[in-house]
Amino acid sequence: MSHTPQTPRYTDLAASLPASVPFVGPETAERAAGRPFAARLGANESLFGPSPRAIAAMERAAREVWMYGDPENHDLRHALAAHHGVTPDHIVVGEGIDGLLSYLVRLVVAPGDAVVTSDGAYPTFNFHVTGFGGVLHKAPYRGAHEDPEALLALAAETRPKLLYIANPDNPMGSHHPGAVIAAMLPRLPEGTLMVLDEAYIDLAPEGTAPQIAADDPRVIRFRTFSKGYGMAGLRVGYAIAAPGLIAAFHKVRNHFGMGRIAQAGALAALQDQGWLGEVRARVAAARDRLAQIARENGLTPLPSATNFVTMDCGQDGAFARKVLAEVVARGVFIRMPFIAPHDRCIRVSVGDAAALQTFAEALPHALAAARA
Repeated sequence: MSHTPQTPRYTDLAASLPASVPFVGPETAERAAGRPFAARLGANESLFGPSPRAIAAMERAAREVWMYGDPENHDLRHALAAHHGVTPDHIVVGEGIDGLLSYLVRLVVAPGDAVVTSDGAYPTFNFHVTGFGGVLHKAPYRGAHEDPEALLALAAETRPKLLYIANPDNPMGSHHPGAVIAAMLPRLPEGTLMVLDEAYIDLAPEGTAPQIAADDPRVIRFRTFSKGYGMAGLRVGYAIAAPGLIAAFHKVRNHFGMGRIAQAGALAALQDQGWLGEVRARVAAARDRLAQIARENGLTPLPSATNFVTMDCGQDGAFARKVLAEVVARGVFIRMPFIAPHDRCIRVSVGDAAALQTFAEALPHALAAARA
């Protein structure tokens, strides 16, 4: 007797989705090439690493890894609350900003609900919205900046559940003064929640963070330990919002998602603001060096408030993709914006002197090959 193979009865939504990832990891490219990259400058990680105090704390916590992490993230939440001058009820901790964005979309977005973002902005947010059946409405950038006016106009038209904006922005590296972001709040449609992604805020100029009361129910702010704190592989992010919204996260979050090592490392990193200050200075110097490399090769570096520099290759997306491929073929991992007209650019993360020199040596050969 033959039997038809059994498969799970997927939801219609799940069955309709592609099995794709927003970003292909450098490890995937290394496996395909059969060799490691000489310089890893594509994922906006911090080659400067975490605080030595954080490393020591994680080493100590490794001996206790037989225990689950505290499901309330008590010590880290209280320390973050003190750092930001809010109460622990204003803070939720999760598996990076990506994990927290997924929880937020799950809480708010039902199939068919409208969500507003910028065309070409952070694709993982779009991935979560689509995964829960939301309908994305995308406003164009204005130059290299996400456009608050265009986002608000689109929100007035669609009355979305969520309006997403990153400040500073990825993939362009641009930023708005905090006052521009704060001025958006009174203009949101009733019932629209601003999703303010501040992943790069620790590296941005003074005044980039808006002055917004933590109790304001119109906004949720996301922060991370992946960028300035140099702990991308640990996956620790947090959100600041009104207590009612924070409490709702506890309905859906993975309560044991944060391991002991992650909690200990993030807590020690937060307590070492001196290290973060050193990293800021090294990032600024590396941005200057990357801008110099770009100009030496006839590319235009865009102003950056992040730990990467986006470089205009001066032609179209097809040419920039050739440049990207040629740089990667020479052992340097970089990325580029996905959407025209920004795909005329490549995007290079900052790094130490050795990594940047490797890029400096590869770029002119890559450009020559792309032009040929």
